[in-house]
Amino acid sequence: MKRTLLLVLALILASSGLAALAETHEFSYGETIEIRTDENGKTLDLGGIEVIIGDWWSGEPAPPATAAEEATEEYRQWIQETYNFKIKQIAVSGWADNPDFFTNYVTTGGPENYVFVMRPDVVATPMMNGLFYDLATLKAFDFTEAKWNKSVMDVMTRGESVYGMRPIASEPRDGIWFNKRLLEEAGIQPDSLYDMQRDGTWTWQAFEDICAKITRDTNNDGVIDVYATASQQGGVYNVALASNGAAFVKRDENGKLYNATSEDAFLEAANWVVRMSTTYEMPQPEGSNWDWTFAAFKNGDVAMTVHQDYFKSELAAGMADPYGFVMFPVGPKGDTYKTVYSDNTYVLPANYDAERAEKIATAFDLYTDPTPGYEEEDSWKSSYYNFFTDARAVDETIDMMRKSEHGVTFLSNMVPGYNLGPQFYWNTYGRGGWQTVAQQLEESKNVWQAALDAVNGK
Repeated sequence: MKRTLLLVLALILASSGLAALAETHEFSYGETIEIRTDENGKTLDLGGIEVIIGDWWSGEPAPPATAAEEATEEYRQWIQETYNFKIKQIAVSGWADNPDFFTNYVTTGGPENYVFVMRPDVVATPMMNGLFYDLATLKAFDFTEAKWNKSVMDVMTRGESVYGMRPIASEPRDGIWFNKRLLEEAGIQPDSLYDMQRDGTWTWQAFEDICAKITRDTNNDGVIDVYATASQQGGVYNVALASNGAAFVKRDENGKLYNATSEDAFLEAANWVVRMSTTYEMPQPEGSNWDWTFAAFKNGDVAMTVHQDYFKSELAAGMADPYGFVMFPVGPKGDTYKTVYSDNTYVLPANYDAERAEKIATAFDLYTDPTPGYEEEDSWKSSYYNFFTDARAVDETIDMMRKSEHGVTFLSNMVPGYNLGPQFYWNTYGRGGWQTVAQQLEESKNVWQAALDAVNGK
């Protein structure tokens, strides 16, 4: 009876987690982490493997400049010493030869243990040709964890297989920047754009109503003096399509890519963009450069422009007027605000054996885990506020853009042969457009179909 009671007590303690306390490590800044162990209960040992995260831009890392960066450096040094591995991120190729460098390595092999960073426009072909390792077979990865980017996972998943990952949030992309002074002069409260975005009433119609108020002849000479917008063609088309649930390319139920430009949502969005750009956009000044739209907004010549998040650095350094930033409005067939992601993807080459791939994956998983004590989702905001003239752009717009439900990845960006500038954007947009949407789609469809056939393996 006594032995039975002791056995029952041991089982109860084990099931409650009290039988053995996990070993922990405390960092210099006070945070504690549980030490990982192998199946035998010993500290995980990766055998001295050296892993390279290979991109086309990284050099020697800069010294840590903030408490968070210091903590991350301490964490990453500790995991390498504790689990017996080395890892670094360096440039292994140029931007242009990124796909060739990867393909050559998969074909010829080598002693390096790579996690490759791949451009979004070059992943479709190697994925279809079986050159990426199936990450779903690796025990090191738990893709239900919050750190994994859902948008990239969706694009890089085929059935039960996962061929690419991204352990960081998507980069915020295109939205609408607005000049607060010019809006006020047109009788529009600048914060009303944020309020509509918050309340779910920021729609194409609301945007057009604002454009109509701004675009006017202020001195009654019959010539428009103030225009609402000046934007780059591709940025406007992409977010307008996304906001209406449309895209150039979609995937069917069999996983094959198809031309989606004949769908009603696409045609509605594309023709709306043409009408808006010809009605409310400032004409391009004679002799100006291709990027004249950015200067027009920065100089206060137009009230709004569609541009990406990185524009904030240029505006903070040289724009006199206060400005704000909202997501593109929702179209009639859309369900929420959208921006179009263009994220780099992390992959493993398919030529690794299972044991080698597992060790590389474990090292990468440890390296990309949030730094203990800095897991808060809002920790990124501190580096953003200085670039904006109000906090709502960061707390509401940028915060929304980073969430996967407000982003879409255009599959056309992954298909070699889709060069949408000359194949669509430039020839149809605004006053400079010389073809209708229907005419340009007819002209481009055979080129696009050939590109899709190549990726689909036909």
